[in-house]
Amino acid sequence: MKEITAGITGIIQSIEVAPGENVTAGQVVVNIESMKMIIPVEATESGTIKNVNVNTGDFVNEGDVLATLV
Repeated sequence: MKEITAGITGIIQSIEVAPGENVTAGQVVVNIESMKMIIPVEATESGTIKNVNVNTGDFVNEGDVLATLV
C-alpha cells in the first residue's frame, strides 16, 4: 500500500478522487491552499484509491497522509 502525503502545510481546498477510483501517476488527488496559493498533490504512481483520510477544510501538516493507494 502506498501513501500520498502532503508536501506542504495548509488547508484542504478540494478532493479530486474517491475510494475505489483508479488513478494514474501524476493525476491530482487533493488541492491544498497554502499562503493564498493552491498546491496540487499528485499520485506518485498508478493504482486504486483505498482511503481518503481528509475532508475539505481540514488543516494538514507537511507529511500527513492524505490518501492511500493499492
